[in-house]
Amino acid sequence: MEKSVLIVEDEPLIADDLLYHLEDLGIEDVEVALKYDQALEKVQHKQFDLALLDVNLSGKRDGIDLANFIKNQQSLPFIFITSYYDQDTLSRAKKTNPLAYILKPFDKREVTVNVEMAFHKIGLYKQRPSQFFVKDKEGLMPVKPEDILYVEAFDNYAKVFTESNSHIISHTLKSIESKLSSFGFDRVHKSYLINTSKITRINEGFVFFNEIPIPIGRAYKNVFMSKIALL
Repeated sequence: MEKSVLIVEDEPLIADDLLYHLEDLGIEDVEVALKYDQALEKVQHKQFDLALLDVNLSGKRDGIDLANFIKNQQSLPFIFITSYYDQDTLSRAKKTNPLAYILKPFDKREVTVNVEMAFHKIGLYKQRPSQFFVKDKEGLMPVKPEDILYVEAFDNYAKVFTESNSHIISHTLKSIESKLSSFGFDRVHKSYLINTSKITRINEGFVFFNEIPIPIGRAYKNVFMSKIALL
């Protein structure tokens, strides 16, 4: 299947350079946008597989603003291209979860490696199941990852909790973690795996799902808290 890439770069010479590099990779369906508004129009009228976004676009809105839009509205994976890597810019950029960064001035090899790795990650993402099936007294029941609040370990078993139900799984927590980690699940305790997007509050060593407290283990606290975005 032919890959489609959008380049958003306000310097025409650099945009052309990226275009040539992508064509050398065998990617023929490539479009270029020189401005934020032009890029916005393109992503609203065409489904791209990957975008290369210059962070410093001329105008009021930059590439990070565009990344937030396409992430929330289009689910379009993207790579940032930038010569700006100060802490404030980096902090804003990290919150959008880009697939990679390419720093200017770049060379052909750097573009090749990052684009090929990006498509590899995209391929893995597309292979993820939209739901899992668990054994129940009525048979195999579907459970969507986004409906799971947390998973609790019981020896070689685990219990999966959703907002409306729970299921006993005959697998270890480590085994379940390997299947759910790419969906935004994090280990916060030797006995608990949680869906970070479902947390309602964090307080005094606990994460809460409504009024259900889940302890944060000492061995997991620093890594877990480093992933939390604070305003």
